[in-house]
Amino acid sequence: MNPPTSLGPAARRPTAGAPIGPPPGSRAGRSRRLGLLAAAALPVGFLLFFFAWPVVAILLRGIGEGGLAETLFDVRTWRIVGFTLGQAAAATAVAVLAGLPLAYLLSRLDVPGRGLIRVLVTVPFVLPTVVVGIAFRALLGDGSLVAIVLANAFFNVAVVVRTVGGLWAHLDRRAEDAARALGASRLRAFLSVTLPALRPALGSAAAVVFLFCSTSFGVVLVLGGARFRTLETEIYLRTVQLLDLPGAAALSLIQLAAVVAALAAGAAARRRRETALRLRPADTLLHPPRGGDWLVVGAALSVLIGLLVPVVTLVIRSLSTSTGFGLAGYRALAGEPADGVLAVSALDAAVNSLRAATDATMLAMVFGVLASVVLARTRRRGLAQLLDGLLMLPLGVSAVTVGFGYLITLGALPDGLRSSPALVPFVQALVITPLVIRMLLPVLRAVDERLRQAAASLGASPWRVWREVDLPMAARSLIASAAFGFVVALGEFGATSFLVRAETMTLPVAVARLISRPGELNTMTAYAACTLLILVTAAVVALVERIRLTGGANALGEF
Repeated sequence: MNPPTSLGPAARRPTAGAPIGPPPGSRAGRSRRLGLLAAAALPVGFLLFFFAWPVVAILLRGIGEGGLAETLFDVRTWRIVGFTLGQAAAATAVAVLAGLPLAYLLSRLDVPGRGLIRVLVTVPFVLPTVVVGIAFRALLGDGSLVAIVLANAFFNVAVVVRTVGGLWAHLDRRAEDAARALGASRLRAFLSVTLPALRPALGSAAAVVFLFCSTSFGVVLVLGGARFRTLETEIYLRTVQLLDLPGAAALSLIQLAAVVAALAAGAAARRRRETALRLRPADTLLHPPRGGDWLVVGAALSVLIGLLVPVVTLVIRSLSTSTGFGLAGYRALAGEPADGVLAVSALDAAVNSLRAATDATMLAMVFGVLASVVLARTRRRGLAQLLDGLLMLPLGVSAVTVGFGYLITLGALPDGLRSSPALVPFVQALVITPLVIRMLLPVLRAVDERLRQAAASLGASPWRVWREVDLPMAARSLIASAAFGFVVALGEFGATSFLVRAETMTLPVAVARLISRPGELNTMTAYAACTLLILVTAAVVALVERIRLTGGANALGEF
């Protein structure tokens, strides 16, 4: 039977991803809503228990114990705030300037080894923060402001490359060609035509990079020492060494306000970027470098070499001893605990890291898949945006703040759970679940709703519809997000450092303790452990890039 013509062509030919389904008031519509509510209950409950509760506890401690007013009127607080924001702004500027030539190369130019370049650009973003801090310490010596800024920029060049490059690939080249034909120089055409068109992506990338740099912990902890402190490291210092919980809570409250403001700015910039992507068809035809392109290629390769130098330096230092090259650090990884610094061997710490990262990845996949399905199927756009924003909060809020929140709230937990090693995977899952959502959600939203409706009309249950329609299309993204989440969990340091016990120490925490102690063997063992983490990270990123090339998701997802 043909559909009534009065419905119009738009009704007869729904667009891909449109929220088509049974009427809301029907029995099928009510069942659909109940199913979405049930699917949302687990990730929302996880968010409330492991994120909202400790963060709210910090807010109440900061307000209720009188530490807030004293901290707010302390001139040292605002020096720390100023340094936190200043180094974040400087690192953001460096990352944006360094990322632009690489974004152009990967989005516009046909050059050999593009896949390898993508891997080399992405690896720094997922390296453990403590590893990057130690790499720049090995390269530049003890901490300085320059080292902190360069290390934070090193982390975030990939964000600029992926975010700006994603929009650059969609820009219509004819507008820039027309400007050149009218006599504009290449630079003027870029400044007057291309740069304004890239503004949504630049704003989105800058907001995300600034957020990550302002909440950077491991880098500043390793490089800053006693001279340079950000809100992150000051919260850690007051909590762990000074036991000033009210003061730390007040600083966490200040930082939380700044993070929420940055997240709001980032969300607005991301919406503008998504709008720009929808308005511009893809223009992905690559061309070989010609003319002035070679200057951009040279700049991009210079940035790439700059990304490799700290990593190569760290690897060389892991093999260097006072008497020449050797493997003492690598042998020590499997040896006994070093000079009483560690309660377990570095090998045991590595096993703990692998176990915790595996458990965290499994948890994050469950929470992330359920949340992505709910967000992709929710018809109310405002509700979906609100839920999406809430689920993204753990990505922006300081891991140190969350870890400190656990110290406050652990007393309310049963003794068995309070000392359970299972807390570490749950904390790591909190960090990586937003990344899983960002990688899966665009794929699920792109599935043609008519395929789901056709399967349902043939009698398939909601589970079978997911298994037969969504799962095959999202399979590559599921694998990529699991691999990506695993490597991020493997290197998580901020919140984990608050919760690990001697017997559950992870490798990043062990590295931080080793590097803080004197002795050549301790330092070489730390360098060797960092090298192993780099190799694992690079292997996983290469796997994700291979999946992307065969039809998977962007290795960084959508920010």
